Amino acid sequence: MVQVFEDAIRRKEGDSLAQPLWRAEQIRRLERRWAEREGLPLYVLMERAGAALCNYARHHWPESSRWWIFVGPGNNGGDGYVLARLARRLGLEPLVIAARAPGLLKGDARRAAEEWLASGGSVMMADELAHSTLPLPELVIDALLGTGVQLPLSPSMTKAVATMNGQGVPVLAVDLPSGLNADTGRAMGALVHATRTLTFIGIKQGMLTADGVDGVGHLDWDPLGVGPEDGVIPAAERIDYPRLKGLLVPRARSAHKGRCGRVLLTGGNLGMQGAILLAGQACLRAGAGLVRLCQHPDAPPASLVQPELMGCPAGMDEAWASVHVLGPGLGQDEWARARFEHRLAAPEPLVLDADGLNWLAQAPRHRDNWVLTPHPGEAARLLGCTIDEVEADRFAAVSRLQRRYGGVVLLKGAGSLICDGPTIALCDEGNPGMASGGMGDLLSGIIAALLAQGWPAGMAARLGAVIHGEAADLAAAEGERGMLASDLLPWIRRLVNPTQ
Repeated sequence: MVQVFEDAIRRKEGDSLAQPLWRAEQIRRLERRWAEREGLPLYVLMERAGAALCNYARHHWPESSRWWIFVGPGNNGGDGYVLARLARRLGLEPLVIAARAPGLLKGDARRAAEEWLASGGSVMMADELAHSTLPLPELVIDALLGTGVQLPLSPSMTKAVATMNGQGVPVLAVDLPSGLNADTGRAMGALVHATRTLTFIGIKQGMLTADGVDGVGHLDWDPLGVGPEDGVIPAAERIDYPRLKGLLVPRARSAHKGRCGRVLLTGGNLGMQGAILLAGQACLRAGAGLVRLCQHPDAPPASLVQPELMGCPAGMDEAWASVHVLGPGLGQDEWARARFEHRLAAPEPLVLDADGLNWLAQAPRHRDNWVLTPHPGEAARLLGCTIDEVEADRFAAVSRLQRRYGGVVLLKGAGSLICDGPTIALCDEGNPGMASGGMGDLLSGIIAALLAQGWPAGMAARLGAVIHGEAADLAAAEGERGMLASDLLPWIRRLVNPTQ
């Protein structure tokens, strides 16, 4: 079994792509500063992008020769024209399908189109494609729209996106899939669903959250020789387990349970004891020294299922705990309300989740030493808005939550976001198999265990997110559909011991 764990983790770590994340305007600024510093025109970057795309496509689809390259009216389309010229030079059969006539283009995009035509290439307008009898492509390349998409796509662009998605062949997106808002990750109506995306200069923050995770496919990155300048701060940071696992150093030989933290979890109302049990088990597996559960008094003791989970007897001095968790299975009745108010009066660090967050939405307050872990529905209640408004810009939403409530906020979902005030981290580990009950309870338990062992709140939330997502990805080797929260527990233990 140990070898199975090791082999699975080794395969997973080979996919690491931890990088700074940028907003679209930051990328444009980096390009302009590079051109000024090097004394070169920006067209040089378009040439480099086209060459990188040609090499990339030939590497991943070496047997393909009929390429349909959809080009738009901007520099993304210019990259496509350069790619077409280079592909034709290699003896391939690129078909350029344009959303705008080459003569109407401007700047570097127009130059790229003119050089394509001068090399003997031709252009088919997108509205002519439906009436053609061309052989089907072997590869579709999306160079239609770039990072400037801010409004819903026009009917003609929507039709072009549908055509790209409907060919039944691999799709390579140039820089990012057409229709994706590079800053928020929302689809602006239609969205290209790429097989692979080759992005340039830096990874755009919207590519790894919200709708971006459905559009991007496999992501690769080419800086094109442009590096960030000293002092330039990215919009966010992508985190993953391989990048952070070095923080999980072995314990001192003299360690004992009293030094590894004492966690008290409150929740487990009648009919919902499974939530607090999962959170407690994850807390144990993530290394907390001692764990107690405060459940509804009529609930059966968790020790019947997990002997190491202690109860919370009446009259126990709750200052015993170094960290509290409040919310898993808490409920919305009078017992739950009393537990909520009582726990929030305690000064110890707190992880607040599930119904704990729903109670907080009814009685907002600000605190510096807690970690909030809302999903989009809970975030909407905390902000007094709709789920659609949260998902429209998850980066803005997590920042608003942190300003309003303080501490560290982890906004769960596809591309979970962690905001501690000055910085935002994005964890894109995890998979659709996590769309089942109990997954969030595990996360609360992991974060609490890390807090109890001494990690600061921001790092405990980051480490908790990557361990949680990595465990889910490893557990999903047996299939995403039907994966249970409890399937992650053995992996959690293995992941918090990366050097053992």
